[in-house]
Amino acid sequence: MQYYDRACEQFSRRELLNIVWALGAAAIAAPVRAQAPVSRLAFRSNPFTLGIASGDPLPTGVVLWTRLAPEPLAGGGMPMVPVEVAWEVGTDPSFRSIVRSGTEIARPELGHSVHVDVEGLLPGRDYWYRFHAGSETSAAGRTRTAPAANAMAERVRFAVCGCNHFEHGFFTGYRRIAEEGFDWILHTGDYIYESGASAGGVRTHHGAELYSVADYRARYAQYKLDPDLQAAHASAPFIVTWDDHEVVNDYAGGRGGADVPPEVFALRRAAGYQAYYEAMPLRRPALPGGAGMQLHRRLAFGQLVDLHVCDTRQWRSSQACGKGWKSQCEEALDSRRTMLGTDQERWLFANLERPAGRWTLLGQQVYTFARDLGALDPAARFNMDKWDGYVAARRRLYRRLVDTRTPNPIILSGDVHQHFAADLKMDFARPESETVGVELTTTSISSNGDGTDVAPGWDRVRADNPHVKYHSARRGYIACTATPGTLRGDFMVLDRVTVPGQPTRVDASVVIENGRRGAAMQ
Repeated sequence: MQYYDRACEQFSRRELLNIVWALGAAAIAAPVRAQAPVSRLAFRSNPFTLGIASGDPLPTGVVLWTRLAPEPLAGGGMPMVPVEVAWEVGTDPSFRSIVRSGTEIARPELGHSVHVDVEGLLPGRDYWYRFHAGSETSAAGRTRTAPAANAMAERVRFAVCGCNHFEHGFFTGYRRIAEEGFDWILHTGDYIYESGASAGGVRTHHGAELYSVADYRARYAQYKLDPDLQAAHASAPFIVTWDDHEVVNDYAGGRGGADVPPEVFALRRAAGYQAYYEAMPLRRPALPGGAGMQLHRRLAFGQLVDLHVCDTRQWRSSQACGKGWKSQCEEALDSRRTMLGTDQERWLFANLERPAGRWTLLGQQVYTFARDLGALDPAARFNMDKWDGYVAARRRLYRRLVDTRTPNPIILSGDVHQHFAADLKMDFARPESETVGVELTTTSISSNGDGTDVAPGWDRVRADNPHVKYHSARRGYIACTATPGTLRGDFMVLDRVTVPGQPTRVDASVVIENGRRGAAMQ
């Protein structure tokens, strides 16, 4: 059984035409001679300035990524022609034994990005990879394949991270992630921030607020020039999903704000989606087309971990009750409202009927557990951008986890710039109600600066949120270790991100035992 969801790998003629249209009429009208690959270029400077990456590991394959950009903040600095890029995969960091190699075309329509779907590797193995273009060679990266589908792995180690605002702090957390040598890294979204340059941060965004493909490409380039982020990508495969800032703050489906016509926002969203694909180690099914971008997918790590990567941004209903922090109005309780969209919800619910691992993980963007701040302001109890604003959708998800007897469900989330470990309840208003599973929410890598041990006001609302077992407003990531008997999450924090090179420490640890639906703190 192949657990990676390849539903869109074979495009229909109509879908291919949609993709061509999304890439622009200019590409269609380009002279035929300009489409012939250029095998070698005399680069004036290193074209691999943005580093390398791998992603979405399968038992016998992995995606490799790079983007040619000798002048990364000046449009990339590449000629507007396709360029041939060679790649190779070896069993050692010195590449004495090359097991797979080939060439791929870096196309100008996709910002000269390269996505290589490598196959024919052995399960559960470390590999090293690199690229060549002209006479230039990229840095080498380590990747790792998933365990064999029929194997019960002894251990899978992974990190959960997200929300790296360039202006708010240094990406030291990524350096510490790189040093841990995880099997894979889940990024929960907000890989970039779309705002223009602002004063008062430790670093400054290049350029104004993002609207065009060129704008988004330049912002990804600025972030990917960071050596700590490059180190994390080179250390292990990333499994990515997005949140809102990859396009614009708090967008919902096809709506980018009350003052922006949907047909106008669609242009900005398409630009953000294209640049996201160009910047991430994703397979061809994720290539944006006329209907959007398929980001939900399923990956299995032997019989130990079954990971469902979800997208809570692209297909959701608009925020209820006027957005922001509100008491739940009638609209928020409407059963027709969706967080995942009809097709993705159907896909996820069908998967939950066919469990493939000891631990069932749902990787997505915004926290699902109730976070009631009514003690601070009764008129602003819940955040309408989170699952608290989509109560019926949350109930459907939790009910599905119960009805299908999903093995050890754990939801992994981010967005909120705070660490949380929470029990998931069928009825959060009744603490004695059934516990459905556990949610581990990662804080930010750098967003909102250094942070504090406890978010302002949390002591006043703690009693109204008894399902929350742990909380911190420091920066960092979660280091997770899954074994057949337990899943452990170590909440790693840095005391400062406004100063580079700081150490991490374990602020708290949560242990979830096989067969027990609840979190135990250590």
